[in-house]
Amino acid sequence: MAVETHLPYDKQYVTEYSEKRNEPAWFKDIRLKAFDLAEELPMPKLEKTRIRNWNFTNFKHDVAGNHIESFDELPEKIRVLLGEGVEDRNLIVVRNSDVAYAKLSENLKGKGVIFEDIFTAMEEHSDLVQKYFMQDGVSVDENKLTARHAALLNSGVFLYVPKNVVVDEPIQVVFWQEDNEAALYNHVLLVADQHSQVTYVENYVSNNEEEETVANTVSEVFALDGAKVSYGAVDNFAKGTTSYVNRRGTVGRDATLEWALGQMNDGNTISENITNLMGDNSLSHAKAVTVGRGNQSQDFTANIRHYGKASEGYILQHGVMKDRAASIFNGIGKVENGAAQSNAEQESRVLMLSDGARGDANPILLIDEDDVTAGHAASVGRVDPLQLFYLMSRGISRKEAERLVIHGFLDPVVREIPIETVQTQLREVIEGKVY
Repeated sequence: MAVETHLPYDKQYVTEYSEKRNEPAWFKDIRLKAFDLAEELPMPKLEKTRIRNWNFTNFKHDVAGNHIESFDELPEKIRVLLGEGVEDRNLIVVRNSDVAYAKLSENLKGKGVIFEDIFTAMEEHSDLVQKYFMQDGVSVDENKLTARHAALLNSGVFLYVPKNVVVDEPIQVVFWQEDNEAALYNHVLLVADQHSQVTYVENYVSNNEEEETVANTVSEVFALDGAKVSYGAVDNFAKGTTSYVNRRGTVGRDATLEWALGQMNDGNTISENITNLMGDNSLSHAKAVTVGRGNQSQDFTANIRHYGKASEGYILQHGVMKDRAASIFNGIGKVENGAAQSNAEQESRVLMLSDGARGDANPILLIDEDDVTAGHAASVGRVDPLQLFYLMSRGISRKEAERLVIHGFLDPVVREIPIETVQTQLREVIEGKVY
């Protein structure tokens, strides 16, 4: 069955939507140009994943979300994410495409930290947002889906940390797809200015098991010279959501960007995590775990590109596949000419729990410089029987032994999630998906 590839919204709709939100002229212009590009550009080109029949057009776009009067009204799965002391948290909760709750401490405000929904930031800090929005990160014209993202953007956050400011407590955002047909065209723009530090954690949550919709999300992270950014995420869209996820990082001289991604969607997913190490002595760790089940198809790419001298990039991807799930793991380390003394390392490993499951691990090293260090490891297989034997010989049941092996296999990423309650929730999601 072929799926309709044209949007159910026209250019007039995009114009009226922009005007209703009182957006600045520069962003309205981006929307309209992006809409035209989306009609012309091809879909993303994937080597081994067929997306021809995936749903990218059946959704509701403009869906309001009410403010939260009390955290008790939130679903249990979101309350678990937030844990205790939520009233004191630097937190934004996005409900459908509206902000339902937002708080930033007076201390951080006094230091010049900006933490707002993206539309408020466009209004109050227009020049700053315009400087970074889809300029040096994800480009509008990369493909049909990036263009649609810019044309139909309906939610997002902007986080700016000024020079030399250290944010001690994690900043958290929950994107809650409450309406089962509401699309999420979400944009996260994070800028850590020179020698600043911040930890950011986001969660995507939905419950649409049967209803179809789309999540087309972009994160652009800029760690300027000397900055340090820790970026954690747990994606937990339900079966009915087709997801296209772009996370893009730009890292300056002596700067660090750490990714810790729990990719737990139940629907078909394309995920790209690309980091550009632009400055000398820049560093990035890209860690990701996923669990696939049912008949879902997933395509994951982790790509670290080295431009600066003595830059270091480390990729770690671990996946568990069961039922008839199929996933592709692409790990790409690219060292450009001039990036001497750089180090590009990667590891992609997949465990398959069922005969019908499939996992492909594709390590790729592209080296255009002589004086570098590079290496890769990849494996696809089943639970090691020797590990099971060792555990079972100590009185542990086979089921419990498998459980311990799987959690140990995924733990190198899980333990990197910066907020304990989110880390715990990720472990529970893994438990629910595997057993």
